[in-house]
Amino acid sequence: MRRKRSKPEPDAQGGRETALRLLSRREHSAAELKYKLGRRGHEEGQAQEIVERLGTAGWQSDARYAEMLLRNRADRGYGPLRVRAELEAARVADAIIRAAFEAADVDWDARACAVHARRFGQPPQSAAEWQKQYRYLAARGFESGQIRTALKRDEPGAE
Repeated sequence: MRRKRSKPEPDAQGGRETALRLLSRREHSAAELKYKLGRRGHEEGQAQEIVERLGTAGWQSDARYAEMLLRNRADRGYGPLRVRAELEAARVADAIIRAAFEAADVDWDARACAVHARRFGQPPQSAAEWQKQYRYLAARGFESGQIRTALKRDEPGAE
């Protein structure tokens, strides 16, 4: 008969190793990292302490996470509204989000045009197409001004 092995109580050292292993794969926000440690059996206070120590040591940074996520999502064709929503969902501070957007050199109008050209190839020919293309870009997280710029880019007499 096999005996079940009981899991050892998670300790701070094991939590630090787990957090470093998670951070070695990709950046995580402090809240994400704390949540993942909690899911692995670490108490909330212990997880908070581990994340704070990693932040102090420079292993975890919400600013670095925000920059990485913004760059990644912009490259994949998502707009600023979607990126901001993801950062807020990861509980990144608003000041850090603003700083990341200011530091990023992203031309959102050009991104919206590129996404539109890749998906549709031509400007809308009817009101129904206009609505369909508008909804698509809005769902990707672009603002209304950026969407209008993308939809009007190939029209005769457009900017």
